[in-house]
Amino acid sequence: MIGEILTISVMAFALGMDAFSLAIGMGMIGLRYKHIFNIGLIIGIFHIIMPFLGIVIGKFLSQYFGFVAVLIGGLLLLVLGIQMIYSAIFSNERDGGIIKPVGIGLVLFALSVSVDSFSVGLSLGMIGAKTIVTLLSFGLMSMALSWLGLIIGKKVQGYIGTYGELLGGCILLAFGIKLLI
Repeated sequence: MIGEILTISVMAFALGMDAFSLAIGMGMIGLRYKHIFNIGLIIGIFHIIMPFLGIVIGKFLSQYFGFVAVLIGGLLLLVLGIQMIYSAIFSNERDGGIIKPVGIGLVLFALSVSVDSFSVGLSLGMIGAKTIVTLLSFGLMSMALSWLGLIIGKKVQGYIGTYGELLGGCILLAFGIKLLI
């Protein structure tokens, strides 16, 4: 029991670190703390929903969806990264971007950082992991690490000025490429 909880906690931390590093990039676009709270909450919710879906269908289609999940996550990160880079280079206004971490942009961002937890859920579904412990660990850890990453990004953005969005886009783009390779 303790060994399984420790294993799930380490997995939750690893998945949360992915969200943390991407949140640093997203935090560089200059967000309010209320928005940071909402983004972290949504990422935490997606880190509950995605592994739950993975656990539920893990017994049936693990190999196929595992590859597709990584592909979708990489493509979403590429789109978000390219959009942020484009917005930083060609837009004079801070709010002139196509995808922002609100509405559908927030859903796409949360989905892109939680797709890997879907793949983990697929394998955990096959080995019969404790669903409630897994989902709560994944959700809480990713939410806390997302908040931390967004706040660090917000603080760093103040020091690097308008290049923050460009750097954030490059971070998202790099992680998208990493997922696809």
